[in-house]
Amino acid sequence: MALLGWMIKTSMAALLALGALSAPAGAATFSMKRGLNLDQWVTWPAEDKWGERQAILPYPEWRKFLKDDDLRALKDAGLDFLRMPVDPSPFLSDRTAALRGDLYASVLDSARMINRAGLKVIVDLHLIPAGASRKIGMGEVMDDPGTFDAYVDVVRGMAKTLAREDPEQVALELMNEPIVDCDAAGTDLWPERQKRLFAAARASATRLTLVLTGGCYSNAASLAKVDPKAIPDDNIIWAFHSYDPFLLTHQGATWAGDFIRYVTGLPYPLTAVPRAELDLKLDTIRDRIKAEAPWARRDGLLAYLDEQVATLDSPGKLLAVMDAPFETVEAWAKANGVKPQDITLGEFGMIRKEYGNGFVMPATYRAAYGRDMIARAEAHGFSWSAWSYGGAFGIVDAFDGEKAEPDVMDMIRSLR
Repeated sequence: MALLGWMIKTSMAALLALGALSAPAGAATFSMKRGLNLDQWVTWPAEDKWGERQAILPYPEWRKFLKDDDLRALKDAGLDFLRMPVDPSPFLSDRTAALRGDLYASVLDSARMINRAGLKVIVDLHLIPAGASRKIGMGEVMDDPGTFDAYVDVVRGMAKTLAREDPEQVALELMNEPIVDCDAAGTDLWPERQKRLFAAARASATRLTLVLTGGCYSNAASLAKVDPKAIPDDNIIWAFHSYDPFLLTHQGATWAGDFIRYVTGLPYPLTAVPRAELDLKLDTIRDRIKAEAPWARRDGLLAYLDEQVATLDSPGKLLAVMDAPFETVEAWAKANGVKPQDITLGEFGMIRKEYGNGFVMPATYRAAYGRDMIARAEAHGFSWSAWSYGGAFGIVDAFDGEKAEPDVMDMIRSLR
């Protein structure tokens, strides 16, 4: 009996030890606090150029413009990670067939370059809409089963490319802002699609932290619909994005719908100027809508402007709008046992200037908004990454070699 008891105890101990080795760690291996999104494209070469080595490589394209010193400057500013957007469309294009291995290798080199600068990196697979310059984008991936299958293969290939990297230094985000499940009919397609992407990535990279999100542009309400228990893995970071209030953060953005392009000149917050001055700015926007918007849309756009302003025209109302996404995500996390450090505000920011538009958002407003969003994220224990290094929302660069005003980066430096 003594021998039998010893054998039973030994077997049980071995099983418990094996279970401890195979059990989820309970938190993501990759950790981060303060970050910035790098640029996806600068020159935006058309797809017919993607087969040309000099046009497509190195990849992502920021490698042609940013050097080691530029990355180290971000580290010195107090950031600890970068979110690196990688457009998957070239990996889905027949034009790059002969360069496909070079593209994957270049993404790996780019991640290592960021690590050498002392920064962690999230490799973010960042689809955009198709257009005149490209055949495949978010719509094609989401609407065509064969194209989605091809995208799953890209996720698998990217995970395999990154699999041997230090999991404390490199993470992989499987899809940025999926445009699915946004309709009023309440479709629920994203959970199963994300499971497929997760399975493909995890099969190739068993140690990497994977960044997952909700559907419909990664908004907070969509993340709250996700059942994290459906993903059998704790080495996950959950992402959401917030640009609320959209009326103020996207002023003049011609690509963001048929309303916001007419809106420029509003302060942050709306109460930053006297009411009489705000009314003059609103009258200017109304005049622009009346003069430029399609006749059939004018009344609707004018009514929508008034409706949006009414939700933001007092400190209390603005507070409620900006707090709502964070409170939604926090409630979801508590209900599902997700730790705050495993949640990231993957994008936020305020536009500086739309390309070709003369209006430039005052830098003091941009810095104030960024400070308020960062304060919310950190109060909830979430990491964050501002959008973005350059371009319309640039906080370091702007367009055509122009530098952004230093206010936002100075605000970030002051956080240390």
